[in-house]
Amino acid sequence: MNWHEYVAQTGKVPQWPYEVKYGKEIVVETDVLIVGGGVAGCRAAISALRHGATVAVCDRGFTKRSGMGGAGVDHWHGAVMNPCSKVTPEMYSEAAMDATDGYTNGLARYIVGKEGWDTLLEAEEMGVQIRDEDDEFKGSIFRDEETKLLFAYDLENKHCLRIYGYNIKPCVDKEMRRLGAIVHDRTCVTSYLTEGGKQGARVIGATGVNDRTGEFIVFKAKAVVVSTAQARSRLWSFAPELTVSQSMGDLNNTAMGHTIGWRAGAEFIGMEMVSPGISGMGYAPYSTANDNNTYQGAPSVDRNGKLAQYAYPDGTLIDNEEDIFKSCEEGSFVIGHGIALDNGYKPKYMASVGDRTLWDKVLAGEYEMPFYNDFTLLSPTSRRILFGLMLAHEGKCRVPIYENLTAWGFDPDKDMLQYPVGDYSGGALGMSWMGPKHTPANWRAGHGGYLVDWRLQTSLPGLFAAGYGPLPNAGCHGEAHTTGRYAGRQAAAFAKANSAVEPDRGQIDGEKARVFAAVNHEGGDIGWKEFNYAVARIMQDYCGTYKTAHTLEMGIRRMKDLLETEGERMYALNPHELARVVESLAMAELGIAYMQVALARTENVPRFGFKRNDLQTDDTTGNLNPIHQEGDKIVTRFLPVDFHLREPYAATLAENYERFAEL
Repeated sequence: MNWHEYVAQTGKVPQWPYEVKYGKEIVVETDVLIVGGGVAGCRAAISALRHGATVAVCDRGFTKRSGMGGAGVDHWHGAVMNPCSKVTPEMYSEAAMDATDGYTNGLARYIVGKEGWDTLLEAEEMGVQIRDEDDEFKGSIFRDEETKLLFAYDLENKHCLRIYGYNIKPCVDKEMRRLGAIVHDRTCVTSYLTEGGKQGARVIGATGVNDRTGEFIVFKAKAVVVSTAQARSRLWSFAPELTVSQSMGDLNNTAMGHTIGWRAGAEFIGMEMVSPGISGMGYAPYSTANDNNTYQGAPSVDRNGKLAQYAYPDGTLIDNEEDIFKSCEEGSFVIGHGIALDNGYKPKYMASVGDRTLWDKVLAGEYEMPFYNDFTLLSPTSRRILFGLMLAHEGKCRVPIYENLTAWGFDPDKDMLQYPVGDYSGGALGMSWMGPKHTPANWRAGHGGYLVDWRLQTSLPGLFAAGYGPLPNAGCHGEAHTTGRYAGRQAAAFAKANSAVEPDRGQIDGEKARVFAAVNHEGGDIGWKEFNYAVARIMQDYCGTYKTAHTLEMGIRRMKDLLETEGERMYALNPHELARVVESLAMAELGIAYMQVALARTENVPRFGFKRNDLQTDDTTGNLNPIHQEGDKIVTRFLPVDFHLREPYAATLAENYERFAEL
């Protein structure tokens, strides 16, 4: 019986079902601590364990299905070393850099290129199906007959695979636990422990609070890997009753790993990049018709059955299915969707989508809304790949979309799926489940993350970063597995080479007092949701589409005022609410950090979407502008986008990898 059923049957709210032990201290000592148990964290744990380290994992949810990739995946990017690929790791990294004018993570892209295929093969050994083993798609244009691998986006260069990944998270979680990881689920990390309790010093552990029992956990470790999420669901666009159904993430994705790193003095890059957020005012992912990403290649027709053609990014219309899956430029290759190149990139690397002049043709009367995906125009194998394999394995699609639509009688062999009726003047039909023009302008999504070296070590010794959140612009699902695998062995090597350091007791006691303030004082009258709404409103008003030095300074003052007033009046009735209070306070701090970063920028960066309305010049030098705090002081510096190929590093990708990869 779940909570809702209990209330419906008894008319009562159930008592808290766990023994509450506020403040009881649990100490966990290991060689390596993993903060965040998503796919990157699980793979980091597996890698560290296989390299001889003892490992503890601290996760906000339940690691079997937690994280942005917990619900499954259908595409695996970066497997360029697979036997069918014509793309090399050098090509993959250099293309990502070229596509974005350097505003991506060149060293992480190379690591992914070198190790993505091996990482996927390990997943296969853990029980994830990566091939068409039953020959269901034999003869398809997407399949290689010898290896039985299935490909997407670029059928000529064959570097992005379609996989049967609905069970990928349970598989890696099972292997992590089998190898002996000490897993602390339902635990909200609250701080890093640093040597001597000093900001900017070596990271030697972390603290956390269990959101079932209220116990306080002190993690002692020789090395730490952070693999948490970005600030997507709650910092700008907090509306839990809506957004829970629209995002590939969840409400546990609070960017806590960013906040505790910011407090500890780590350097961050790319946090000026704030893109339009996906709100719950659209539709559940892939529940409506679509012409790209998972549904790329699905034919679109208007209400009269007139076909809307696909087009290359340069606007050239495409007449046959195979040409949809190739680059518009000879000698180039399609990078693909969903690999954290969010602000657009050069057309020769882009996947084809629908006719970009379609809206003009609607206005001219050549087409009439609504539009539909007509799967019957596909071959039976292509139809099963798009609506069967892809939709049935992508995160947040298998149950709510694929299984529900099928149970309700939808049959792609004879039925069509409708696009929302709306204004498509911005281009092609695109990923319409987001809702055309639905997202409020000031609902944004925060990006950026830790500056790392070739070991994926941050500026704080002993702290390594992996995954979609902590590593800015390093990729998505497959890349998270790969960077986690890499960072895990790096952390194991660091732990082997460095002795344990006892944490500063004053730092622990101070954090403990801060965390339990919401349950240790009387008279609290502000709940975590009220506070979170206020945080989001400040971010919308002062760090949204319109930003100037004045508005950002106002926003910082408003957020500090919020922390010093309503923040001091927050209460928690149980350990779950306590963890939410801690998260909400942390997001207010992170909001200040985002505004400080925007204030520190002296030039606009159109390439990754940063614009301040009081700045008249654009950055043309390729500056990553790392930023960190020293006490109350904000410190920035210049760093070229290709820093990973400059002193003190070697001039080539291969040389750096061979030197630092801990092979």
